[in-house]
Amino acid sequence: MFAVYASEPNADDPIASLVVGERPDPEVPEGWVRVKVEAASLNMHDLWTLRGVGIKEDQFPMILGCDGAGTLDDGTPVVLHSLMGDPDWKDDETLDPKRKMLTEWAQGSFADYVVVPQRNALPRPEGMTATAGAVMGTAWLTAYRMLFTKSGLRGGQTMLVQGASGGVSTALIQLGRAAGMQVWVTGRTDEKRELALRLGAHQVFESNGKLPGKVQAVFETVGEATWKHSVRALVPGGTIVCSGATSGNQPPAELAQMFFLQKNLVGSTMGTLSELRDLLDFVAATGIAPEIGQELPMTEAADGFRSMLDGVTAGKIVFTR
Repeated sequence: MFAVYASEPNADDPIASLVVGERPDPEVPEGWVRVKVEAASLNMHDLWTLRGVGIKEDQFPMILGCDGAGTLDDGTPVVLHSLMGDPDWKDDETLDPKRKMLTEWAQGSFADYVVVPQRNALPRPEGMTATAGAVMGTAWLTAYRMLFTKSGLRGGQTMLVQGASGGVSTALIQLGRAAGMQVWVTGRTDEKRELALRLGAHQVFESNGKLPGKVQAVFETVGEATWKHSVRALVPGGTIVCSGATSGNQPPAELAQMFFLQKNLVGSTMGTLSELRDLLDFVAATGIAPEIGQELPMTEAADGFRSMLDGVTAGKIVFTR
């Protein structure tokens, strides 16, 4: 079958290990299902896989792609849940010590077919396109958990999103606006700030720029470059929800601010199967159309990877079959 895969780990030049070609058709173990892929979205995790991070060398070649949407053999439209774990784990699966992303455990979704545990193929809501469904499992699920599970925000309160154009950031903007939050966003360029306004932000600011007031929650995926700004932006008792650190993970702690004003730092990673179900229902009910920055055929996957590597994305990059 057709597939986009990593031939070997390459820490210095990840794109050099990217192959667009053919791989064997997948076998379907008991309890798993085969999904005919219609669309699959690109994540930073795919670049890390090309670099050999989170995967053993003997697992290569590895078909890339954690997210996707398509149809089961009986024609049922589905969305993939990217997180796989111990089937006997009964708690929050993001806390399962055996949890892995799809391509850390099995071949991925940048192919004609992907095989996943039956529970990881969720029915796609009526009217949701495969392109929209393909972005739900990682970036949008991460944003949903940050906002609705971790932040403690209530409708009408003010949230600050650090960074305007990444997949998680654009999802936070759209979800926050749909949920009735006051959405403030920072961005490095006029183009990024204009994108945030188009997606529903109420106000936009330059990175680390002066704000007109304090916020109840800050959503962080940037790290060192914005950390001091994030801590200072909070009301006393406010919360930073952090799911990434693209600019570095060793910022100054700002401990005096944290303990004296009782500010909270909450980590967040991916999301649960139940949260993905709720996200799909929320998106369907509100009519949100996720921001797709690039939609490319899988045969042109290398162009999408280069865009992500160069940091020129605005919204999600989606590959289609």
